[in-house]
Parts: sequence; C-alpha cells; structure tokens
Amino acid sequence: METPENGSGRLPQLQIDQLLAELQARIEDVRGTRDRIHSLLEAVMSVGQGLELTQVLRRIVEAAAVLVDAEYGALGVIGDREQLAQFLPVGMSDEQIGAIGPLPSGHGILGELIRHPQALRLTELADHPASYGFPPNHPPMHSFLGVPIRVRNEVFGNIYLTEKRGGKDFDVEDETVLSTLAVAAGVAIENARAYEESRRRQRWLEANADVVSQLLSGAGRMSVLELVVDRARQILEADLGVLTLPVPGTDDLRVALTSGPEAAAFRRLTLPLRGSLAGVAADAVEPVASSGLSDDDRFPAHQEPWTRLGPAVAVRMGTSEGIRGVLLLARPVRSAPFGEAELAPLLTFAGQAAIAMELAERRDAAQQLALLEDHERIARDLHDLAIQRLFAAGMTLQSTLRIVTQPQASERMQRVVRDLDDTISIIRSTIFGLRPRDADPGRPGLRARAASAVEEAATVLGFSPGLRMEGLLDTDVPADIAEHALAVLGEALSNTARHADARTVDVALTVRAGTLTVGVTDDGVGLPADGGRRSGLRNLEERAQRLGGTITVGPGSEGGTRLVWSVPTDAHRHSGSSSTSDTGRRDVGGPSGP
Repeated sequence: METPENGSGRLPQLQIDQLLAELQARIEDVRGTRDRIHSLLEAVMSVGQGLELTQVLRRIVEAAAVLVDAEYGALGVIGDREQLAQFLPVGMSDEQIGAIGPLPSGHGILGELIRHPQALRLTELADHPASYGFPPNHPPMHSFLGVPIRVRNEVFGNIYLTEKRGGKDFDVEDETVLSTLAVAAGVAIENARAYEESRRRQRWLEANADVVSQLLSGAGRMSVLELVVDRARQILEADLGVLTLPVPGTDDLRVALTSGPEAAAFRRLTLPLRGSLAGVAADAVEPVASSGLSDDDRFPAHQEPWTRLGPAVAVRMGTSEGIRGVLLLARPVRSAPFGEAELAPLLTFAGQAAIAMELAERRDAAQQLALLEDHERIARDLHDLAIQRLFAAGMTLQSTLRIVTQPQASERMQRVVRDLDDTISIIRSTIFGLRPRDADPGRPGLRARAASAVEEAATVLGFSPGLRMEGLLDTDVPADIAEHALAVLGEALSNTARHADARTVDVALTVRAGTLTVGVTDDGVGLPADGGRRSGLRNLEERAQRLGGTITVGPGSEGGTRLVWSVPTDAHRHSGSSSTSDTGRRDVGGPSGP
C-alpha cells in the first residue's frame, strides 16, 4: 500500500498550499474588480445627479481622483486658442493654490492633451519632452494619468490625475476606468449645459419683460438703464457691470452707471475710445471679449482699477441713429471667461437698452413739447385776460383821479397806478419768457437749448442737475452771445463731470440790467489745493474777455466749486431789439396810456 510520504494518490502539501493561495488571490482580484466596478457605477451616478455645470465639473474630478486613488486631480476646460479657459484643482488647499500663483493656461503636459486628445500615462512627469517644470511652491508630482472628455464630437476638456498613492504607477486598468468615467462625464456635462442654457434663456426673457414694463410705466431713463446693467450682470454672473456713455465733444467714454460689490471704485471714471475694451466695442458689431483685463495687452488704456479685473466683455448699445453707450461686464481674476452661448443674447439685450434710451429721449421731447404748449396757452391767457383787466383797472383809476380832491387820496391812487404799471411790466416779461423768440424761427431759443444741454449732462454726471432761468433769455440775449453762453455751460458741466466727483450740481442762467450770467455750482471736491488751473477754465476766461465780461471761480457757500461767468448784452444788441420791447408794451397798453 502506498503512503502519503511516498507521494502516491495525493498531492504534496506544498502544492496544495500554492493552489489555495492562488485561488485566494484570484478571489481577491475578483472582489477588487467588483468593488471597483461598484465604485465606478457610484461615480457615474454622482456626476449625473447635478445640473449646475460648475458643480458637475467638480464632482467629476473628485470622483476620478477617488477611483484611481490619486492624491491630486484637476479638470481643465478648453477655451479659445487651444488654451484652458477654466481649471478646477482638487487635493490642494486654497492657501496652497494661492501660493502657486496664476492657474495654468495650457502649456507643458496639460497642453499636450489639448493638442493630442487621447489618454496619456506617465511614470515620471519630468521625463516627457513637453514637460515645462513646476512653478515655485508647487507640490512634487511624478506619476500622471490624463484622459479627454468629449461632449458629442467636441473635446470639452481633460481630466488630469497625478501621484497615485503608495508610490505606485497608474496602470491600464486605471486608464480604462478613467476613460469610462470620462464618457459618463461628457453626458453629464451636456445635460448641465442644456439646463444652464434653458435657464439663462428664461432669465433673459424675464429681464426683457422687466425693461419693457419699466418703459411702459413711464420710468426715467436712468432708472431703466440701472435695471439693464443689474440684470445683465446677474444673468451672466459677473461681479461688475458698467455702463459707459460718450462724452460730447471728446473721444472719451464716461462711466455713468456701475453695479456690483466693487462698483464704487469705477464710478465717474473715463475710458478713451482708443486702446480700451469699451472703445473697441463701440465700433464693433459683435460683443468684444477678453480672457482677463489684468494681463490683456490688446487694451493698453486700462489702468487701475481696471487691471484688477479678470474675464470681461463689452457690447455696443446702438440704434440706427448711432451709438448710445457701451455695456461692460467683468468677472474676478481666475474666473471662467464668457462663452459664446452666454454672449449671443447679450447683444439683443444691449440693443433693447439702446432702444429704451431712444424712447426715453423721445418721451422727454414730447413732454417738453407739451410743456411749451402749456407755456403758450398761459402766455396767451396772461396777455388776453390778465393784462387787459389790469390795464382797464388802471385807466379807471386814472379817470377817478380827476374827481379826487384830497391830496393824500390822490397820492395813494397814483401809487396804485404805478404798481399796476410795474405789474403789467412783470407779466409782460413773463410772457416773453414763456414765448421763446429767436432770430431764426426754426431754431430753439436759449432757454430750450440750455435745458437740453443740462439734460445731456445728466447722462454723464449720473444725476440731473438743478436748473434755474430768469429774465428774457430768448429776447434780450443776442444769438452770438447765446452761443458763447451755451459753450460755457457745456464746458463747465464737462469739467464738473471729469474732476468734481459731485453729487449735486445747480445751474443758473439770468439776464438782468443788460448782463447775462451763467452760474454752475457743485458740492464736489473743490479746486486743487495747489491752485492749479485747467485749460477749460482758460477757455472760459478768454470767452468772457472777448465779450467784455468776467469770470470768477471759487469755493461754494457749502463747499465744492462755484463758477460765475458774466457778460454784457446791451453793447451787442441787434438794432431794433429795444423797440421790440416797446412795441410789445404799446400793443397791450398800460395805465399810463400810449
């Protein structure tokens, strides 16, 4: 009989142990594969749950790092010019990310996957020919695995993973798992983008409806424009919204409205048309975008605080009659740039804002016309009713004087007659003020043109100045002096907008005793402490001197600056202007007779 010792009938104990160990290893492999497939399914489910695109992207890279046991991971979104438009790192703290500096834009190994969108596994990053090295404060990285994410036939971005835990290298199975996750990620990204697009479209429709509602309710132009800037900033998730308007007579754009947490730093700033993002957009048909104003050398005119901004876009607000303004939106540094899908509705929205400005101007013109018609009616009533009644009362008193014998009573009645005469003169002056009369019947008078100049300045100042006018501006001020006065008013308001940083401005135009006075008072920062003079003030002085007048500039009664420009009108009167006034008196008569 054979015994176990001689090996007959049974396997040796050592061989049995080897078989058992191999079976155990295969069971562990099967269990590991099962667990990994289970983890992959969980990862696919997790990335498909979200609808917010940024949330989905973060879930994708976090799930990828867990699946292949990587210490660091990142997801890069490909933008224009084969560069990374967005970069979402995981595995590092905010302090570490900040210490490294600007996020990568797509050079080195990251750019290799952009140029060649296929899976890439490396044992040592530094050994690859495309390796760029690491910036200061960057943690050491050796092993690497990257796969592209495709949305349909478009390469949306790449998943980058480094430093497999335990000092191991990424293997073929890691690559397969990550490539499978990338397919699921492409579907999740497509769904999130479709959701964001539909939600954004709905928000644009609501914003358009709000603007139309504001216009129909009779809201002022500035309040409608504030709504336009706020809604555009909110919809495009920008930190800053700026509305710039052309400065009349210059090549500048003036910041008229700002919106956002950092809006205060940009109020009342000026941008040149040449060399600025808004200036380029003013002449462009489509929106003009920048991946970051902080380092975009295409727009050298941008200085502080503009250079603190990241991705930005500017769009022209224009109609068939020309440009009305430029809307500029910006995000913080390192934010995602504005995409084409975001900018398409912005152009339509900006066009609607320009139409809103045009409609508001036409409504203001209609209101002005209605006001002038009311003035005409009041002037006619004063002439036909009030003056005639006063004239009749004066004639009656003059007739009564013949039968009054007491000297005291006669003196009182004569005083009343003189008061009536003065009252008629005052009413007559009011009538001439209500009825603008210019040498050119087809051209508005000084009153109307001054009011228009003040209204135009409101768009640059950001608020409406106060306006007071006294005297016969349209009859006692010759056309040439009126032109000088309007130029002075425009220059003074422009200087205030540029330098004063004021919250209120009061304008006064008066003509009295043969002198026209233009006064502009603001509550701004006042004149420079060093007494420096600006070229604009020299221009105003020269105009006053040529007309034999004066100009004074100094502090206002409550701070700020007060400018008073005065010139005589009598020496420049057109011949017959005084006779016009006399003729007016004879037409309506007076207590003292013809």
